[in-house]
Order: sequence, then structure tokens, then C-alpha cells
Amino acid sequence: MTYLKHALSFVTVVFGVLLLTFLLIHAVPGDPVEVMLGESASVADRESLRADLGLNQPLIQQFGHYLVALSRGDFGRSIHTKTPIIDLIKARYPATLKLAFLSLFIGLSIGIPLGIYAALKAGHWQDLVVTLVSVRLSAMPAFWLGPILMLVFALWLGWLPVSGMDSGTSIILPALTLGFGLSAILTRMTRTSLLEVLNDDYIRTARAKGLAESTVILRHALRAALLPIITIVGLQMGSLLAGTVITETIFSWDGIGRLLVESIEKRDYPVTQACVLVIALSYVLVNLVTDILYRFADPRVR
Repeated sequence: MTYLKHALSFVTVVFGVLLLTFLLIHAVPGDPVEVMLGESASVADRESLRADLGLNQPLIQQFGHYLVALSRGDFGRSIHTKTPIIDLIKARYPATLKLAFLSLFIGLSIGIPLGIYAALKAGHWQDLVVTLVSVRLSAMPAFWLGPILMLVFALWLGWLPVSGMDSGTSIILPALTLGFGLSAILTRMTRTSLLEVLNDDYIRTARAKGLAESTVILRHALRAALLPIITIVGLQMGSLLAGTVITETIFSWDGIGRLLVESIEKRDYPVTQACVLVIALSYVLVNLVTDILYRFADPRVR
């Protein structure tokens, strides 16, 4: 029954996203035919291209053709480049995956240890410093933090490339931009969750048995505090896999987010719909993995 609910939820979410995206794209002002041919093109040329692209059909018919093609695994072709959209996705999505997982690693490596430290030092100056730093970081949007990191590490110090994907170190600045924001959220969530369980009876019992403090914190307290942390990680990972549009644009990182922006600017409807579909699937799959992790983290869920 649980798996059936997940399957129905999956289909409903994906269909709703596709329908809403289709309607919103066609509601945006601008004509892809005019963008491709220019304002000087004749009416006959415009109508001919519109017929070739299927844009002269009613919206419901266009949407139906799109769903039928998707059921066959056909994402269609780009209006502008005539390239199969599946090839564009394959070329761009790995870059987003690489950036997302490195950002997640940075966020976890900084956020969880700092959150544990702040919880153990609750009420002391160390806790205050960690809390202030995490609040400051969470208040820094990517469109501000990214250029600051670029200015310091690329332009002033010259340690890292400004943007692009020409070298292996090009990923560091965008990953730090995303990882710092994620670490700020994880720090506060870990601290709050851990404080809620540190005074529970089973923690006092574990300490009374003579277990090492590290064992009490990491094996007992932290495991009990994992559920809200897993929720935050799942939501943030979904956002990262969906393509961090602002960060990828700032650093000229050729991921799925930048492809989405480019397709919207060009009114390339099929590419935009495919990008949104990939984003929706990413969110749903991450939520599914999060549900599975719940069952491992807390026996009460099982």
C-alpha cells in the first residue's frame, strides 16, 4: 500500500508540474518564431515555421502530442538547434550532479560538526559565535556571496578561476557558494535537534553506564536527532539537483539550471519542459530516498 501511494504521488506530481509548466511557458510574452526569424521576416515565413514547429495547433493538442512523445521516451528536439533534447540533458546534467554532491559534502562537513559543537557548548560564548556565524551565512544570498568569493579568491588572490569549466578547480567557488549556505542551515538544525535529546532519560542512562562521551553523542544522541537533519538535507539536495540557476549563471557553470535559463530566454518550449521534467523527477527521487533513510535512522518509523 505504501509503494502504491508513492507511485500515485510520483505520477500526480510529475503530471501537475508538466501541465503547469506548459501553461506558464505559453503565457509568457514573446514568440519563438519571431525570436528565430527576427522582426523583419514575412508573415508567410512566420506561419510556415510555426506550422513546422506545431505551434499553430491548439494548446491542448500540443500538450497531448508532448505527453505521447514522453511516453515513448522522446523528449523532442530543440526549436533553435534541432539537437535532440536528451543529448542536451546528458551533456548538462552531470555538471549539475558534480556541483550538487560537492556542495552537499562541504555543507555536511562544516554544518554537522559545528552544530554538534554548538550544542555541547550551549549557553557559552562558543555557542554564541557559531550561531552568529551561521545566521550571517544563511542571510547571504548566492547572488551576493558568489561575487564576493569570486572577487576575493579569483581577482584579488588569483588562486582560483573566475568562472567557466576549463579546469578542475573551476568547481570550487560555486561549490563553496552553495556549501556555505547549506552548512549554515545544517549547523542550526543540528544544534536544535541535538539539544532536544541531550537531556532525555536514555542519554543519562548511557552516560551512567560509563560509555565514552563521544559514543553517547555520536551513537545515541545524534542518531535520535537525525530525522529533521535528513529532512533538511533532502530538501536542499533536491534544490541542488534541480539546478542552482543563480549560482550556475554567475559562474558560467554549464549545468541544467543554466540550460533552463537559456531555453526560457530563447522561448525554446521543448527544452524548457524537459528541464522542468528533470527537475521534478530529481525532487521526487530525492524525497523517496529521504523516506527510505527515515526508516534506517529511526526504528519507530519502520
